[in-house]
Amino acid sequence: METQLRIAVIGAGYWGPNLARNFSAGPDWRLVAICDLDRERAEGLAARVGNVDVVTDVDELLARDDIDAVAIATPARTHHALALKALAAGKHVMVEKPLADAGERGRAMVDTAAANGLVLMADHTYCYTPAVLKIRELIEEGALGDILFIDSTRINLGLIQPDVDVFWDLAPHDLSIIDFILPGGLRPQTLAAHGADPLGAGKSCVGYLVLPLQGGAMAHVHVNWLSPTKIRQMVIGGTKRTLVWDDLNPQQRISVYDRGVDLGLQAVDGVERTAATVSYRLGDTWSPALPEREALGQMAAEFAESIRDRRAPRTDGAAGLRVLSVLEAATRSLAKDGAVVDVEDPAAAEQLAGAR
Repeated sequence: METQLRIAVIGAGYWGPNLARNFSAGPDWRLVAICDLDRERAEGLAARVGNVDVVTDVDELLARDDIDAVAIATPARTHHALALKALAAGKHVMVEKPLADAGERGRAMVDTAAANGLVLMADHTYCYTPAVLKIRELIEEGALGDILFIDSTRINLGLIQPDVDVFWDLAPHDLSIIDFILPGGLRPQTLAAHGADPLGAGKSCVGYLVLPLQGGAMAHVHVNWLSPTKIRQMVIGGTKRTLVWDDLNPQQRISVYDRGVDLGLQAVDGVERTAATVSYRLGDTWSPALPEREALGQMAAEFAESIRDRRAPRTDGAAGLRVLSVLEAATRSLAKDGAVVDVEDPAAAEQLAGAR
């Protein structure tokens, strides 16, 4: 086995313990330290993952020469400053979703990592689940045909966040998945977002996001903190088959339906699809077998491989920027009472900045 890479986890709150557990258990990494402003909390986590070092000062942590990379699991508003410090110190960086709290800050992180020859990875955890990896594979091989629609629902009776609305809290999961499974990634030119605040919390607690996709397809994302029932489901309709992913059904997470609508085109007097004959296809339903692997373990392995191979990880900074561009556009749409707004293409914005 290759020499283990050495990593520290910054943030011992909600997500940090999950990262620390996987980095300490996997063969690619040696967890060196836990960094958190709350020493007692950091010590509690350190004791559970092999009594690694505890540090309360980020600058002290980054000055160490026995650390190759850091995993940042802190509030989004702190990601930019922490990542830039780590990159300046020569550390590879993995950042919890969302990549940053603004596209401009996210781009600065991506540019700095590239300039320093370091890996910047977005922790889009769901992209490393066996189910999402299988969905990506099925779409790539054409099993679903051309994508017609994506309908994603992520609702539960959840914790109302103090600093972000339901879009910034929950939608990054769905957006990162859509970005991962679509060839070419998630690149809508426009979108519309509708939110509601029935509790008077000062932010949207219920949200609906509509994104036109290439080829006339459409994606719809529903996020909700107020639902008494928990649903984690995505329906992906194609010209050949429709796939349903139910993340809360461990016995059958993915079902593929050979059912749909067929349009028999008629070229009579120049009238085509509008005069098509509609027929319904009723075929078999099947469920692919999925391996039982923890997504975070796969994510940790991908982070290590990308560093060793000197390549971009499968969920790199660019993927994080594409998600950020959608979230920022959603915020603009909400401010305009759900009006359709343009979505900035991060790649185009970067080319424009370079031209200047």
